[in-house]
Amino acid sequence: MTPDSPQVECPVARSRLHIDDRGWLHPVRHCPSPNYNARPDPDDISLLVVHNISLPPGRFGGDTIERFFCNRLTRGEDPFLDTILDLTVSAHMLIRRDGEPVQFVGFQDRAWHAGRSWYRGREECNDFGIGIELEGTDEHPYTEAQYRQLAAVTACLVNHYPFMEFQRVTGHSDIAPGRKTDPGPSFNWSWFRRCLNDMSAPEGRE
Repeated sequence: MTPDSPQVECPVARSRLHIDDRGWLHPVRHCPSPNYNARPDPDDISLLVVHNISLPPGRFGGDTIERFFCNRLTRGEDPFLDTILDLTVSAHMLIRRDGEPVQFVGFQDRAWHAGRSWYRGREECNDFGIGIELEGTDEHPYTEAQYRQLAAVTACLVNHYPFMEFQRVTGHSDIAPGRKTDPGPSFNWSWFRRCLNDMSAPEGRE
């Protein structure tokens, strides 16, 4: 079965992730990006934005996404990559197809992921939001490992940041409608919410 099947139980294990005082998650691989700046208020971290990315579009694997967020693409690799060579963007984290998390920017800092955006009356979601990219496309189903890892990271963020809540998780398309479409119809929000419920249940729950 796949995460798209409503009959599947979500087997999320308790997370041992933790966040240090600089906003770096452990134990995960870190690939620091230069594309960030200070938040206007580092105590105001209250939104998680789910994105997707694949580079070139529709291709999975390799280190292209990591090199893109670190400004290390080289001209001539691929016609599409040449069109984004001069962009300076980032996300706080990437979750690869196998569920591996990679962090690029500390959560205390402002990653450049949302662009012009709006959420519940507030503009500029980069100021108070955390951006997590899922390796994927709008149409291609995400993997169970990605849902499980995203739920684990979300639970860790909610436990660490006072203003973060499980209800304050949204898609890029929701904060930039008409401009962005990710994570797309392939993202199963119901499955993800079930994973979150498992992560937030009291210890000892059967």
